[in-house]
Amino acid sequence: MHYAVVERWSRGRSFLHRRDARAKAGALLILLTAIGTAPGLPAALGGAYFAYLILGFAMARVPVTGALARAAAVLPFSLAFAAIAAISGDPARAIALAGKSYLSALAVLLLVATTPLPKLLRGFEGIGVPRFLLMVGQFLYRYLFVIAGQAASMRLAALCRGGFAKSGPAHGTRFRAAAGALAVLFARSYGAAENIHRSMLSRGFEGHFHLLRSPRFGPADWTFLVSSAAVTVAVRGI
Repeated sequence: MHYAVVERWSRGRSFLHRRDARAKAGALLILLTAIGTAPGLPAALGGAYFAYLILGFAMARVPVTGALARAAAVLPFSLAFAAIAAISGDPARAIALAGKSYLSALAVLLLVATTPLPKLLRGFEGIGVPRFLLMVGQFLYRYLFVIAGQAASMRLAALCRGGFAKSGPAHGTRFRAAAGALAVLFARSYGAAENIHRSMLSRGFEGHFHLLRSPRFGPADWTFLVSSAAVTVAVRGI
């Protein structure tokens, strides 16, 4: 897990990290609703929400430049739809699509970067999200690390054997070798995932992840939720 940057961010000790996941999820839902229902995206509204989120990252002591770069991962998808809107003669809608998607990604990243995954999923469960969906998300997230670990191990083994040398075999041979390595990667990952599942069952796993301490929704969490909603609505009125 040492290579998961966002995972490390979520283990901080700032004011936002200490807030209950249900409060942060509620604030995120209100913010996403306000962004999504805004008629277009005026520069003043977009700038205000952008500054609001940047302030949140600063309060959480999360590297702002790193957060901005990671939120940009949604742009290749949103820009495709924005390009369609621009070609159809609606450039304002194209700008709004790209801007809203980026702001939404930034807001979701702020939640994930300030809440460890077990607490985040428990918070979603507390606001009524089906447990089955949360369990699928938990396993998917964890098994991605299993695949990444297996890939790192295979890459190190290939480097030790000169597998990435530029003076090696021809392009077609390297492609076939990479395809074979990909098949081996998934086979090894599947085997590791089965071992993990058997280990969980042997330790009494019953389909529910337990926290060491039950979350408590305190006065500070209520204050955070109400104040965040008030700021979101006030900015929405710009």
